[in-house]
Amino acid sequence: MIISASRRTDIPAFYTPWFIRRVRAGYCTVPNPFNRNQVSYVSLKPEDVDVIVFWTRNPAPLIPYLDELDARGLRYYFQYTVLNNPRALDPKSPPLPTALSTFRRLAEKVGPQKVIWRYDPIVFTPHTDAEFHRDSFARIAAALRGFTQRVVISVMDRYPKAEKRLTALEPHGFPLNEAFTQTPAFEVLMRDLVAIAAQNAMEIVSCAEDLDLTPYGVRPGKCVDDDYIRRVFGLEVTHKKDPHQREACGCVVSKDIGAYDTCLFGCQYCYATQSFDRARKQHAAHNPESPSLIGWYEVPQPTKDEAPSPGAQQLGFDFET
Repeated sequence: MIISASRRTDIPAFYTPWFIRRVRAGYCTVPNPFNRNQVSYVSLKPEDVDVIVFWTRNPAPLIPYLDELDARGLRYYFQYTVLNNPRALDPKSPPLPTALSTFRRLAEKVGPQKVIWRYDPIVFTPHTDAEFHRDSFARIAAALRGFTQRVVISVMDRYPKAEKRLTALEPHGFPLNEAFTQTPAFEVLMRDLVAIAAQNAMEIVSCAEDLDLTPYGVRPGKCVDDDYIRRVFGLEVTHKKDPHQREACGCVVSKDIGAYDTCLFGCQYCYATQSFDRARKQHAAHNPESPSLIGWYEVPQPTKDEAPSPGAQQLGFDFET
């Protein structure tokens, strides 16, 4: 079983105390995001967990506990987003110097193969045009040379959950330039990003990208990646594509233990947060002693002879549109 922690929120940044308590308890519970009456029991015991995949913009709170995860025999790797967007787009992400310093510290501790850099999503506006992204990507790549072996890119998708926020940015100088992907300048930018990645000893892949970037040297990637897990950990895991993700997503099956509307970073384009106000309220109400990230959902551990609960069958749906 692969644990996703999490596409729905930033567990390392905001919920590390809860996560560590759940690891020590050996399980957590996850209500179905579309039917709270369906609750899954998810084992976090080392014998039941193949790999944990962390998505984060700030793993610093989790770093002190990595020795404990190692001692327990838990394997993991990080999908670490480092961008340099204006505050209008990413109002609360760590400043770039802080993010780079934390990235390097994490990679020094766990190894560069276990920390994947995400330059994702790429948002095109008058303030974040091709030249901006070329310069930002080159600056970050140079700073992370030797600290990662892979970079993930994708062009921002306009999710319905974020539509009002994105529209509200337009009068403030941030109208989206979605037509840019159809121009020759976009092709030049993609080839430049590929070249910059190669210069810094990084393979470059895309994430759930509807655009075909293969002509420029960007192959489709997987965030929950069976091939990568085999390469890094020498471990065979499921090869089945996760049916609860978008068609363009290549990830294999995993169990997400996060919750929507709980992240505090406030990224304007985020699909996982519909309401920043709700996210703040849910974070404030969060109980790190609870078996579930939000609320208190307790279910008995299923026996080996029992079939998975309906909730267990319906985890996922992380990219609903």
